[in-house]
Amino acid sequence: MSSTPAESAPTGEGIYVYCIIESTEPRGFGKIGIGGRGDDVYTVHQKELAAVVSRTPLQVYDPTRENALTHEHVNEVMIDNGFTPVPMSFGTLFKTEDDILEFLKDTSDALRDVLRKMKDKLEFGLKVNWDRDQVLIDVEQEFEEIRRLKAQIEGDQASSTYFARMQLGRLVEQALAQKSETFVREIYDELRDSAIASRSNKVIGDRMIMNAAFLVDRSRADAFDQKVQEIGRRYEGKLKFMYTGPWPPYNFVTIRLQLERSAGV
Repeated sequence: MSSTPAESAPTGEGIYVYCIIESTEPRGFGKIGIGGRGDDVYTVHQKELAAVVSRTPLQVYDPTRENALTHEHVNEVMIDNGFTPVPMSFGTLFKTEDDILEFLKDTSDALRDVLRKMKDKLEFGLKVNWDRDQVLIDVEQEFEEIRRLKAQIEGDQASSTYFARMQLGRLVEQALAQKSETFVREIYDELRDSAIASRSNKVIGDRMIMNAAFLVDRSRADAFDQKVQEIGRRYEGKLKFMYTGPWPPYNFVTIRLQLERSAGV
């Protein structure tokens, strides 16, 4: 069952799957499909489970910026329409709608379980960079041993030893690491009451100290947003917050690995 009359894709064509939603009624979401042809995005149904799909050439999609943004945009449209999408991995294609229906049947128990757990839950991303130079000023003010050793080296550069400089560098790095851990712990503590769960991801580069995903109930999304903005203002000048969302619960849906292995051309 689908929202379009055709039941299979033309020869050389496949069907791209963006996500799974819970819906008994066929839905269409406009000509926003991947591939640049303006293909309609619609639903393919197996009882209350619905795959959100579009026609597409049967090809391997490179994760270019345009393709990735199109994939994400379709998932965002689901959120805007009140659904909680279970995201499929980028590039998931099937040959026919019958293949999709078979997939939905085979994974129905797992899909229903994750849809139940993720219902009305959204993901928000928070990356935090710091101004190392500004934080270093604070570190020097807070740690007496660093101030003393730095003054000693600057006061008598001729006699300051390599060992003293190495010791200063080590103390500074230890203090910065401690400061970073304190910042991250404080941010998590502040957001804990507004989020259902959180996940820490790998930081990128020297300036990033936090890369986290938060699972938030849709009814608490505004409160979570306000809390992030409040914390950002408090640390202004020291920390820079990069806040994104709402997204589908990418970081909290473990079923994605099974979906990847089950799907494909």
